[in-house]
This record gives sequence, C-alpha cells and structure tokens, in this order.
Amino acid sequence: MANENELKASIEALEKEKSISADVLFDAIENALMSACRNQYGRVDNIHVDINRDTFKFRVYADKTVVENPEDVEDKTTQISLEDAKQITPDAEVGAQIQVPINSMNLGRIATMTAKNVITQRIREEERNAIFEEYSKLQHHVVTGQVQRKFEHRAAAGQFQSRTDDNGSFSYSINLGHAEGLLPPNEQVPGEYLQVGDRIKVYIVEVRANQKDSRSSGAPRILVSRTHPELVKCLFEEEVAEIRDGIVEIRSIAREAGSRTKMAVWSNNPNVDPVGDIVNWDENPGNLIQNALSPAKIVAVFADPDERTAKVVVPDYQLSLAIGSGGQNARLAAKLTNYKIDIKSETQAKDAPGFRYEDYVDTEEVEYVDENGNPVDAEGNPLPADEEEAGDFTEAEDSAEEENGAEAEENETAADESSDEEPSGEEPSGEESAD
Repeated sequence: MANENELKASIEALEKEKSISADVLFDAIENALMSACRNQYGRVDNIHVDINRDTFKFRVYADKTVVENPEDVEDKTTQISLEDAKQITPDAEVGAQIQVPINSMNLGRIATMTAKNVITQRIREEERNAIFEEYSKLQHHVVTGQVQRKFEHRAAAGQFQSRTDDNGSFSYSINLGHAEGLLPPNEQVPGEYLQVGDRIKVYIVEVRANQKDSRSSGAPRILVSRTHPELVKCLFEEEVAEIRDGIVEIRSIAREAGSRTKMAVWSNNPNVDPVGDIVNWDENPGNLIQNALSPAKIVAVFADPDERTAKVVVPDYQLSLAIGSGGQNARLAAKLTNYKIDIKSETQAKDAPGFRYEDYVDTEEVEYVDENGNPVDAEGNPLPADEEEAGDFTEAEDSAEEENGAEAEENETAADESSDEEPSGEEPSGEESAD
C-alpha cells in the first residue's frame, strides 16, 4: 500500500511541476522496471510490468514453463519446478506456463540505479519536449521576461549566429518562466543597457529543438529580440482593442529600434478611423477638444476654461459619429481633455443658448469670428475678402462726404455774416461843437 501511495504522490507532483502527463510517467516507470530486470536477469523477453493507472498498483512477473523436478530446470529465468509452481498456482501442471511474481524490492543496487536513471532521463526528455511545444506556440509573439545574466557572446555550431554592434559582444539570458531565451547583440536596442533583474518585453523570433551533446543539455534554443518590427505590432495588438479584434489592421511597419517607427494601418469598418484614437495635443482647449472628437467633423467649439465645460456643434450627419456607440467617443474625449462636453447638431444648436456665436458677442456692435480668429457672419460662415474690403471703402467714403459737407456749411455761414454789414453812402454832418 505504501508503494502505491508513494507512486501516486510522485506522479502527481511531476505532472504538476514539469507539465508531463501521467501516461508518459507510467510508461517511463514500466521501461525503468524492464531495464532493471534486464540488468538483473540478462533478458526480458518473458518479463512483464503491469501498472493499474487508476489505483497505481503495479506488479512485475515472468512467464515460466513448469518442469517436473528441480533438477530439470535448465534456465531459472524461463523454467520453474512443479513443486515451486504449485506454491504460486495450486493447479499448475508440468508443461504449463505460469506467471511468477518478481519482487522489485529484491532487484540489485545496480538494477535499481539503472531504473532510476531511465526514469530521470525520460522525465528530462519529456520536460524538454513540453518546453519546446509551449514556446513553439509563442513563436512570433511578445512575452515578458527577466534579465537573468549577461555573458560574452560566442556563437557555437548549431547556435544562433549574431553580429557585434554598438552594445558590444555581450548577450543576455532572459528568464521566460519555464525556459531561457537568448538575446544576442544584434537583437538589442542600440544604447539600451540592461541590468540583471530588469523585466522586459521581448519578441520570440525562433524556437529550435536542440540535440543533447557534451556541450548542450538538449534544451530548446529560444531566440528573442528587442528590435524586431513585429514587437511594436504585437504590443499594439495587446493594448488596442480595435487591432486585437481585427477592425483595424497594421498592414506594414518599419522600425529603427531606439529611434523611430512608422506604421501603415487600415480600417475594415468605415465608421472607425484607424488613427482616430491618437490625437495631436494643443494648448488651445477648443482645438484639443476638436482633435479629441475625431474622426467627427466639428463646426464650432465654445470652451470655458474656468468652468471646464465645452459646447460643441457638429453637422447633422456627424452627430452620431461624434457621440459614438453608447457615447464612447464623447466620453473618451471628455476624459482625455478633462472637459465636460455637450454636443449638438447644427439644427439643434440654432435654438440652444450657448451654442451660437451671438451668445458670446455684444449685439450693438457685432464682429463675428471663429475659434481661429477669422471673420465670420452671424451664422458662422466665413466672410469673403471683397466684402470686408468693400465695407472698409464705404466707411472711408462716408467719412469724406461728412468732412466735405462740414466745410461747405462753414463757407455758407461766413457769406451770410458778410451780407448783413451794408455801407450808408452819406457824408458826416460837419456840425461843430460849441466851444
């Protein structure tokens, strides 16, 4: 019973820790016992190992032919006397074949060591196979690893070749969880110096099975990269839902690691702008809000920096796009700009206070301008250049007429005053005063 419990505990532990199936472990144990018997008896063609994979009970036995007398036994590995046979099978008869149990505990030390080595070797092989299968599925994907050690790169036969670049000839061993990845010099970002213990994102370029020899443990060789263009693509696929769901595709990508990356994107949905989620920052709140509501077209933005509120007018046919499905576009724009945004169509804005240009200017002397300071009429339409110049000319003409009229009026007044002083035409009286 103890043997069964120990076997069960060992198999379950290995299955969990090494990701090796119980069936593989059962096969390994059977092969190990057969090897031990071969070492002990020199042959195994008549030896069998049976393991109940539900109860974990096992037995080892040899098929032997019954002979009449002990002296008739010529080969103890294949024959048994009738007397000894009846102790195992009471109804045994001469010439019959019976199953003779073999106590595995009685196998010699060398046989036991052989069995142990066989099991250990099989477990390692299966562990390498499991690692290869696991990381083969992750090939051309991005994973997180930890820098484990730094060493001088020496490419050996069968290993990945690399060139020396600005980072020197040092490579890094990256702990990927169940395996180690090799980050050679040519797959490192120029100018990026990693420290042991750093956690980094890497792109698995290739997973290669490795043959065991005197210089290698036979573990799979995993080449990882920090410079591969697909690294950026995979990161976008992980973080951007539209790309992950296939709505937006990255059709092409070019990268100079550590410097700049360019991507060409395509949208499979006409209502989704493939670059609409990345907008230009602008210190002007009106421009920033307009950018944040892309891809919707904006007619006007009335922003109040003190209250952190904004009223936005869009064309009637752009209202649903500006708001977005379930209000998502407007909601994200509000979070991005930290403004409370109220959106109305042009039709709705005509009767809505705060959504019209005239709500923000003096109605006595009105000069309408848009958010960029360009002259517009009361409806928000740009003023033609000739209309503006004509207005200036008319104003100057009126001023000149007023000046000419004032001058004429002054001349007329002067003439009237002159006519009022008429001469008498008479000589003085000549009267003398009395002395």
